[in-house]
Amino acid sequence: MGAVRASSRGAPQVSPEGVLVNGVLGEVDGDLLHVATMNVRRPLPRVLTRRADRWDRRRSALMATLSRESPSVVGLQEVLPGPAQDIAAALGPEYARIGAGRGRGGRGEGCPIFFDRSRLELIDQQQLALSDSPDVAGSRSWGNPLPRAMVIGVFRDRRTRASLTVINTHLDPFSARSRVRAAEQIRREVRRRGLPAVVVGDMNAAAGSPALEAMTRGDLMTDAWTAAAERVTPLWGTYSGYRPPVRGGARIDWILTTPDIVVERVGVDARLEEGVAGSDHLPVHAAIEVPR
Repeated sequence: MGAVRASSRGAPQVSPEGVLVNGVLGEVDGDLLHVATMNVRRPLPRVLTRRADRWDRRRSALMATLSRESPSVVGLQEVLPGPAQDIAAALGPEYARIGAGRGRGGRGEGCPIFFDRSRLELIDQQQLALSDSPDVAGSRSWGNPLPRAMVIGVFRDRRTRASLTVINTHLDPFSARSRVRAAEQIRREVRRRGLPAVVVGDMNAAAGSPALEAMTRGDLMTDAWTAAAERVTPLWGTYSGYRPPVRGGARIDWILTTPDIVVERVGVDARLEEGVAGSDHLPVHAAIEVPR
Protein backbone atom coordinates (compact mmCIF):
# COMPACT_ATOMS: atom_id res chain seq x y z
CA MET A 1 0.00 0.00 0.00
CA GLY A 2 1.36 3.41 -0.93
CA ALA A 3 2.37 6.03 1.58
CA VAL A 4 -0.41 8.27 2.82
CA ARG A 5 1.02 11.73 2.39
CA ALA A 6 0.36 14.97 0.58
CA SER A 7 2.58 15.50 -2.44
CA SER A 8 4.01 18.78 -3.70
CA ARG A 9 2.44 17.88 -7.03
CA GLY A 10 -0.95 18.39 -5.39
CA ALA A 11 -0.08 21.58 -3.54
CA PRO A 12 -2.16 24.55 -4.71
CA GLN A 13 -0.41 27.03 -6.96
CA VAL A 14 -2.02 30.38 -7.63
CA SER A 15 -1.62 33.20 -10.11
CA PRO A 16 -0.87 36.75 -8.92
CA GLU A 17 -4.63 37.30 -9.07
CA GLY A 18 -5.18 34.48 -6.57
CA VAL A 19 -6.60 31.99 -9.10
CA LEU A 20 -5.68 28.30 -8.86
CA VAL A 21 -3.52 27.26 -11.82
CA ASN A 22 -2.48 23.64 -11.27
CA GLY A 23 -4.37 20.38 -11.22
CA VAL A 24 -4.67 18.42 -8.00
CA LEU A 25 -2.62 15.52 -9.44
CA GLY A 26 0.06 17.76 -10.92
CA GLU A 27 1.20 16.88 -14.43
CA VAL A 28 -0.39 13.69 -15.71
CA ASP A 29 1.81 12.80 -18.64
CA GLY A 30 3.32 9.87 -20.48
CA ASP A 31 1.05 6.86 -20.78
CA LEU A 32 -1.02 7.72 -17.69
CA LEU A 33 -4.72 8.52 -18.01
CA HIS A 34 -6.38 11.11 -15.80
CA VAL A 35 -9.80 9.89 -14.64
CA ALA A 36 -12.17 11.75 -12.35
CA THR A 37 -15.63 11.75 -10.82
CA MET A 38 -17.73 14.61 -9.50
CA ASN A 39 -21.30 15.17 -8.43
CA VAL A 40 -21.90 18.69 -9.76
CA ARG A 41 -25.10 19.29 -7.72
CA ARG A 42 -28.10 20.07 -9.88
CA PRO A 43 -29.38 23.67 -9.83
CA LEU A 44 -32.48 24.12 -7.71
CA PRO A 45 -34.95 27.02 -7.57
CA ARG A 46 -33.37 29.95 -5.75
CA VAL A 47 -36.08 29.97 -3.10
CA LEU A 48 -35.10 26.41 -2.08
CA THR A 49 -31.36 27.00 -1.74
CA ARG A 50 -29.06 28.72 0.67
CA ARG A 51 -26.47 31.11 -0.73
CA ALA A 52 -23.61 28.59 -1.06
CA ASP A 53 -25.82 26.26 -3.11
CA ARG A 54 -27.11 28.80 -5.62
CA TRP A 55 -26.15 27.93 -9.17
CA ASP A 56 -25.49 31.55 -10.14
CA ARG A 57 -22.94 31.77 -7.32
CA ARG A 58 -21.07 28.49 -7.88
CA ARG A 59 -21.38 27.98 -11.63
CA SER A 60 -18.16 29.81 -12.53
CA ALA A 61 -16.24 28.00 -9.75
CA LEU A 62 -17.38 24.61 -11.01
CA MET A 63 -16.48 25.46 -14.60
CA ALA A 64 -13.06 26.76 -13.54
CA THR A 65 -12.37 23.49 -11.72
CA LEU A 66 -13.29 21.37 -14.73
CA SER A 67 -11.36 23.58 -17.14
CA ARG A 68 -8.21 23.51 -15.00
CA GLU A 69 -8.25 19.77 -14.36
CA SER A 70 -9.24 18.67 -17.90
CA PRO A 71 -9.23 14.93 -17.10
CA SER A 72 -8.94 12.47 -19.97
CA VAL A 73 -12.30 11.04 -18.90
CA VAL A 74 -14.68 12.24 -16.20
CA GLY A 75 -17.94 10.85 -14.84
CA LEU A 76 -20.35 13.54 -13.64
CA GLN A 77 -23.56 13.16 -11.68
CA GLU A 78 -26.72 15.29 -11.27
CA VAL A 79 -26.23 16.83 -14.71
CA LEU A 80 -29.20 18.65 -16.24
CA PRO A 81 -29.30 19.84 -19.89
CA GLY A 82 -28.37 23.45 -19.13
CA PRO A 83 -25.33 22.69 -16.96
CA ALA A 84 -24.29 20.01 -19.50
CA GLN A 85 -23.84 22.78 -22.07
CA ASP A 86 -21.79 24.83 -19.58
CA ILE A 87 -19.62 21.80 -18.79
CA ALA A 88 -19.00 21.10 -22.49
CA ALA A 89 -17.92 24.72 -22.99
CA ALA A 90 -15.63 24.61 -19.95
CA LEU A 91 -13.90 21.43 -21.09
CA GLY A 92 -13.54 22.63 -24.68
CA PRO A 93 -14.16 21.38 -28.22
CA GLU A 94 -11.91 18.32 -27.92
CA TYR A 95 -14.36 16.79 -25.47
CA ALA A 96 -17.42 14.71 -26.31
CA ARG A 97 -20.22 13.40 -24.14
CA ILE A 98 -22.04 10.09 -23.85
CA GLY A 99 -25.10 9.47 -21.71
CA ALA A 100 -28.54 11.06 -21.53
CA GLY A 101 -31.02 11.77 -18.76
CA ARG A 102 -32.09 8.89 -16.54
CA GLY A 103 -35.81 9.34 -17.22
CA ARG A 104 -37.98 7.96 -19.97
CA GLY A 105 -36.84 9.16 -23.36
CA GLY A 106 -33.48 10.20 -21.91
CA ARG A 107 -35.02 13.20 -20.17
CA GLY A 108 -34.00 14.89 -16.96
CA GLU A 109 -30.97 14.52 -14.74
CA GLY A 110 -28.20 12.20 -15.90
CA CYS A 111 -24.72 10.90 -15.15
CA PRO A 112 -22.84 11.46 -18.43
CA ILE A 113 -19.24 10.69 -19.26
CA PHE A 114 -17.17 13.44 -20.88
CA PHE A 115 -13.94 12.37 -22.59
CA ASP A 116 -11.05 13.93 -24.47
CA ARG A 117 -11.37 12.76 -28.08
CA SER A 118 -7.75 13.64 -28.82
CA ARG A 119 -6.70 10.97 -26.31
CA LEU A 120 -9.55 8.44 -26.30
CA GLU A 121 -11.40 6.85 -29.21
CA LEU A 122 -14.97 5.81 -28.42
CA ILE A 123 -15.56 2.18 -29.48
CA ASP A 124 -18.93 1.48 -27.87
CA GLN A 125 -21.45 3.18 -25.61
CA GLN A 126 -24.55 2.14 -23.73
CA GLN A 127 -26.85 3.43 -21.03
CA LEU A 128 -28.72 0.99 -18.83
CA ALA A 129 -31.32 1.55 -16.15
CA LEU A 130 -30.35 0.18 -12.74
CA SER A 131 -33.43 -1.99 -12.41
CA ASP A 132 -34.85 -5.39 -13.25
CA SER A 133 -35.55 -3.97 -16.74
CA PRO A 134 -32.20 -2.40 -17.63
CA ASP A 135 -33.12 -1.77 -21.27
CA VAL A 136 -36.19 0.28 -20.27
CA ALA A 137 -35.12 3.88 -19.69
CA GLY A 138 -36.66 5.35 -16.57
CA SER A 139 -37.54 1.97 -15.04
CA ARG A 140 -37.28 1.55 -11.26
CA SER A 141 -36.85 -1.45 -8.96
CA TRP A 142 -35.62 -2.39 -5.49
CA GLY A 143 -37.21 0.53 -3.62
CA ASN A 144 -35.53 3.55 -5.19
CA PRO A 145 -38.10 6.36 -5.64
CA LEU A 146 -36.35 7.83 -8.70
CA PRO A 147 -34.81 6.15 -11.76
CA ARG A 148 -31.11 5.32 -11.60
CA ALA A 149 -28.76 4.51 -14.46
CA MET A 150 -25.24 3.62 -15.46
CA VAL A 151 -23.48 5.02 -18.52
CA ILE A 152 -20.91 2.74 -20.17
CA GLY A 153 -18.16 3.77 -22.55
CA VAL A 154 -15.60 1.49 -24.16
CA PHE A 155 -12.53 3.41 -25.28
CA ARG A 156 -9.25 2.82 -27.04
CA ASP A 157 -6.33 4.94 -25.89
CA ARG A 158 -4.92 6.61 -29.01
CA ARG A 159 -1.49 6.84 -27.37
CA THR A 160 -1.06 3.33 -25.96
CA ARG A 161 -3.73 1.42 -27.96
CA ALA A 162 -5.01 -0.04 -24.67
CA SER A 163 -8.75 -0.69 -24.38
CA LEU A 164 -10.77 0.37 -21.36
CA THR A 165 -14.35 0.22 -20.10
CA VAL A 166 -15.55 3.23 -18.08
CA ILE A 167 -18.82 3.09 -16.13
CA ASN A 168 -20.34 6.13 -14.44
CA THR A 169 -23.27 5.93 -12.04
CA HIS A 170 -25.18 7.60 -9.22
CA LEU A 171 -26.67 5.16 -6.72
CA ASP A 172 -29.83 5.81 -4.76
CA PRO A 173 -29.40 7.73 -1.46
CA PHE A 174 -32.56 6.36 0.16
CA SER A 175 -32.64 2.58 -0.37
CA ALA A 176 -29.75 0.42 0.85
CA ARG A 177 -31.28 -2.54 -0.98
CA SER A 178 -31.29 -0.57 -4.23
CA ARG A 179 -27.62 0.33 -3.81
CA VAL A 180 -26.62 -3.31 -3.30
CA ARG A 181 -28.67 -4.58 -6.24
CA ALA A 182 -27.30 -1.79 -8.47
CA ALA A 183 -23.74 -2.63 -7.40
CA GLU A 184 -24.32 -6.25 -8.34
CA GLN A 185 -25.65 -5.19 -11.74
CA ILE A 186 -22.60 -3.01 -12.36
CA ARG A 187 -20.29 -5.91 -11.38
CA ARG A 188 -21.99 -8.15 -13.91
CA GLU A 189 -21.46 -5.55 -16.61
CA VAL A 190 -17.76 -5.22 -15.78
CA ARG A 191 -17.36 -8.99 -15.90
CA ARG A 192 -19.34 -9.28 -19.13
CA ARG A 193 -17.18 -6.70 -20.92
CA GLY A 194 -13.99 -8.53 -19.97
CA LEU A 195 -11.75 -5.47 -20.31
CA PRO A 196 -9.73 -3.40 -17.86
CA ALA A 197 -12.42 -1.24 -16.27
CA VAL A 198 -12.93 1.88 -14.18
CA VAL A 199 -16.18 2.45 -12.28
CA VAL A 200 -16.75 5.99 -11.04
CA GLY A 201 -19.63 7.74 -9.38
CA ASP A 202 -21.53 8.97 -6.38
CA MET A 203 -22.29 5.68 -4.63
CA ASN A 204 -24.02 7.26 -1.62
CA ALA A 205 -22.16 4.59 0.35
CA ALA A 206 -18.95 4.59 2.35
CA ALA A 207 -16.13 2.08 2.69
CA GLY A 208 -17.33 -1.11 4.35
CA SER A 209 -20.95 -0.55 3.38
CA PRO A 210 -22.96 -3.43 1.85
CA ALA A 211 -22.97 -1.63 -1.53
CA LEU A 212 -19.18 -1.26 -1.63
CA GLU A 213 -18.73 -4.81 -0.36
CA ALA A 214 -20.96 -5.98 -3.20
CA MET A 215 -18.98 -3.94 -5.73
CA THR A 216 -15.57 -5.25 -4.65
CA ARG A 217 -16.51 -8.83 -3.72
CA GLY A 218 -14.19 -11.45 -5.17
CA ASP A 219 -11.50 -8.86 -5.98
CA LEU A 220 -13.18 -7.93 -9.28
CA MET A 221 -12.85 -4.23 -8.44
CA THR A 222 -10.30 -2.41 -6.28
CA ASP A 223 -10.60 0.91 -4.45
CA ALA A 224 -8.28 3.34 -6.25
CA TRP A 225 -7.58 5.20 -3.00
CA THR A 226 -6.16 2.17 -1.20
CA ALA A 227 -4.45 0.82 -4.33
CA ALA A 228 -2.65 4.05 -5.25
CA ALA A 229 1.12 4.26 -5.07
CA GLU A 230 0.76 7.86 -3.92
CA ARG A 231 -2.04 9.91 -2.36
CA VAL A 232 -1.50 13.57 -3.11
CA THR A 233 -4.10 14.89 -0.66
CA PRO A 234 -5.41 13.96 2.77
CA LEU A 235 -8.33 11.58 2.90
CA TRP A 236 -11.18 14.08 2.82
CA GLY A 237 -14.80 13.08 3.15
CA THR A 238 -16.21 13.65 -0.31
CA TYR A 239 -19.58 15.12 0.69
CA SER A 240 -18.79 18.56 2.08
CA GLY A 241 -22.17 20.27 1.96
CA TYR A 242 -20.20 23.48 1.23
CA ARG A 243 -18.58 23.24 4.66
CA PRO A 244 -14.82 22.89 5.33
CA PRO A 245 -13.70 19.36 4.38
CA VAL A 246 -13.45 16.69 7.06
CA ARG A 247 -10.19 14.76 7.24
CA GLY A 248 -10.95 11.05 7.42
CA GLY A 249 -14.62 11.62 6.60
CA ALA A 250 -16.75 9.21 4.61
CA ARG A 251 -15.90 8.74 0.95
CA ILE A 252 -19.18 8.33 -0.91
CA ASP A 253 -17.72 9.34 -4.31
CA TRP A 254 -15.55 6.56 -5.69
CA ILE A 255 -13.08 5.51 -8.33
CA LEU A 256 -12.84 1.72 -8.56
CA THR A 257 -10.60 -0.18 -10.96
CA THR A 258 -10.00 -3.74 -12.01
CA PRO A 259 -6.76 -5.05 -10.45
CA ASP A 260 -4.91 -5.07 -13.78
CA ILE A 261 -4.95 -1.24 -13.78
CA VAL A 262 -2.07 0.46 -11.97
CA VAL A 263 -3.13 3.48 -9.92
CA GLU A 264 -0.16 5.84 -9.72
CA ARG A 265 -1.73 8.81 -7.91
CA VAL A 266 -5.06 9.67 -6.39
CA GLY A 267 -6.49 12.74 -4.68
CA VAL A 268 -9.65 14.35 -3.33
CA ASP A 269 -9.73 18.01 -4.34
CA ALA A 270 -10.99 20.15 -1.44
CA ARG A 271 -9.73 23.46 -2.85
CA LEU A 272 -12.00 26.43 -3.44
CA GLU A 273 -12.10 28.70 -6.47
CA GLU A 274 -11.61 32.22 -5.13
CA GLY A 275 -13.35 31.17 -1.94
CA VAL A 276 -16.28 29.44 -3.65
CA ALA A 277 -17.09 25.72 -3.78
CA GLY A 278 -18.38 24.55 -7.15
CA SER A 279 -20.46 21.75 -5.64
CA ASP A 280 -21.47 20.16 -2.35
CA HIS A 281 -19.32 17.14 -3.31
CA LEU A 282 -15.54 17.08 -3.73
CA PRO A 283 -14.04 15.78 -6.99
CA VAL A 284 -11.96 12.59 -6.87
CA HIS A 285 -9.07 12.20 -9.33
CA ALA A 286 -6.71 9.37 -10.24
CA ALA A 287 -3.79 8.92 -12.63
CA ILE A 288 -3.89 5.36 -13.91
CA GLU A 289 -1.96 3.10 -16.27
CA VAL A 290 -4.10 0.74 -18.33
CA PRO A 291 -2.46 -2.49 -19.50
CA ARG A 292 -1.97 -2.82 -23.24
